[in-house]
Amino acid sequence: MTVAERTERGYERGLEATATHGRTYYLGTRLLPADRRRGVYALYGFARMVDDIVDVPGHPDPVAGVDAIDEQLSRALRPSATDDLADVDEVVLALADTIARFDIPESYFTAFLASMRMDLPQSPLFRSRYRTFAEIGEYMWGSAAVIGLQMLPIIGTLDPDAAREPAIALGEAFQLTNFIRDIGEDLDRDRIYLPTEELASFGVDEAMLFEARRTGVTPQEVRRALAHCIAVTRARYRDAEPGIALIESRSRPGIRAAFELYRDILDRIEAVDHRILDHRVVVPNRRRARRALGALITRR
Repeated sequence: MTVAERTERGYERGLEATATHGRTYYLGTRLLPADRRRGVYALYGFARMVDDIVDVPGHPDPVAGVDAIDEQLSRALRPSATDDLADVDEVVLALADTIARFDIPESYFTAFLASMRMDLPQSPLFRSRYRTFAEIGEYMWGSAAVIGLQMLPIIGTLDPDAAREPAIALGEAFQLTNFIRDIGEDLDRDRIYLPTEELASFGVDEAMLFEARRTGVTPQEVRRALAHCIAVTRARYRDAEPGIALIESRSRPGIRAAFELYRDILDRIEAVDHRILDHRVVVPNRRRARRALGALITRR
């Protein structure tokens, strides 16, 4: 296969990854124009591939795996005349093509890979606990904030400078939503992303969290702490929302749908009184469809 054919296959794999693993995200992307949609699939496919190296058991050397992807991306962005890129993953080729098409700063991907290394016990950057929201913000810069910034050139903005801070806020709001929703699954990996000092202020310690995960019984202290974390996350959604009006009109419905759908996850957590340590909440398909249709109808 030629590099062009393998690049196209990389886009297809990105689409498949988005549809399979990011259902809420995928529904929002379906409202984007086709040319912009491909770029989003490339971003998601790359992030998912790296995430699988970090989180899926069985990889022989995750640090080496992330380092290899980093090296492949560098080569794909600056291919030499003698390098046929035969050993570069198709998803990396699609990402490099997207970076070039939309002029996305490479530094955003360097920051992303640094945060992924923070999840690896074998890495000197490793951390499995964060004391404060400021500390988790260091992780979220690469895992979430730069994802929002990567998206801006793809979806198009009316004022790139003004859209920057809302994009960062939206990336962080999505990430914090994931941290809350996935708290039980993260405990299985011995990770706690919600700030431990914030949890402790509600009387929550690690032993209480692990016991709630094991038994499925969520103490009142944990429910109150999660309610606090949801309030912090909702504030980031409020910071992000003005940025939707700064997005080009043809991309706006997709981002509005993703915004509403992800924020709905917090509603679902509240609906079960924050009893989520033993299962993951999901937004019902009917509500997803209503959100998508509403975003399309209110396009402006």
